[in-house]
Amino acid sequence: MEITVIGGSGFIGSRLSRMINKNIDFSLSIIDINASTSFPDKHKFADVRNIESLRSTINEGSLLINLAAEHRDDVKPLRLYQEVNVNGAKNICNVARDKKVKTIIFTSSVAVYGFAPIGTNESGAIIPFNEYGRTKYEAEKIFLAWQNESASDRTLVILRPTVVFGEKNRGNVYNLLRQISSGKFVMVGNGENRKSMAYVENIAAFIIYATRFHPGVHIYNYADKPDFTMNSLVDLVNRMLGKTRNRKFRIPFFIGFFIGKCFDLAAVISGVKLPISSIRVKKFCSNSVYSSSIGQSGFIPPVTLTKGLEKTIRYEFLESHSNQDVFYTE
Repeated sequence: MEITVIGGSGFIGSRLSRMINKNIDFSLSIIDINASTSFPDKHKFADVRNIESLRSTINEGSLLINLAAEHRDDVKPLRLYQEVNVNGAKNICNVARDKKVKTIIFTSSVAVYGFAPIGTNESGAIIPFNEYGRTKYEAEKIFLAWQNESASDRTLVILRPTVVFGEKNRGNVYNLLRQISSGKFVMVGNGENRKSMAYVENIAAFIIYATRFHPGVHIYNYADKPDFTMNSLVDLVNRMLGKTRNRKFRIPFFIGFFIGKCFDLAAVISGVKLPISSIRVKKFCSNSVYSSSIGQSGFIPPVTLTKGLEKTIRYEFLESHSNQDVFYTE
């Protein structure tokens, strides 16, 4: 079976591609606007915004995994979310029709739920608060329409992961771990809010598992359990780093949010992207806990959440990895 990973040069795509390449039942093809450092010989250049570049790189009958997306909070101009996430989905589906593709696996996001109630599952209300969440849901609808055209013959898997972390990622979880490691971390709020997270190796393993699914629509949230409070997460990371626990100094949420607003203004005036913003403070202090029916599929994550954190911390802060490729995400 040929598997084509669209966006396969990125963080999740690189880990997934390594897993696919080890499986003798699969042949791997990577499509991306960026070169693949892991598998340059399997990479084809294409931009999801350009249908002809997709048409020339997707082979007939291939199984498509779409990881391509604009996903950061601070993407400018805003139209890129629409062009990449929505128009890209339309182009992929149009080519899929021409190439007689039967299966598409699409990584969406829990961002489609917005600031969701604790325990939100796949039937949760769709209330995105930003362009990323809105355009991810618009893309879902496009893929659903493609599947519905031949419902008994086509397979669509929509995966909505929570924040994904792992080795080589430079997103929000890494930034938190780095601050704790440096001893400069300051808790904003009371720290009792809980966070769902997903280890990249488990995400990749589930995507491969989903290639076996039968025709139909399969929608899953993804979060590795248990969910840590911010306090328990900080304590766990300190133990892994061999540091003493110290959470005495805290900044109340309203002060942290005000500081974030000041950074928002500074970013507008300077035109420079800054690491702190009001939305990031709000996201840090909010609960983001999701339920999933993924266990009903029979999938068992190969790595526990605690082990995933341990592997990431060891790689990033306790070992030396010079000249490593890194990936910048949220």
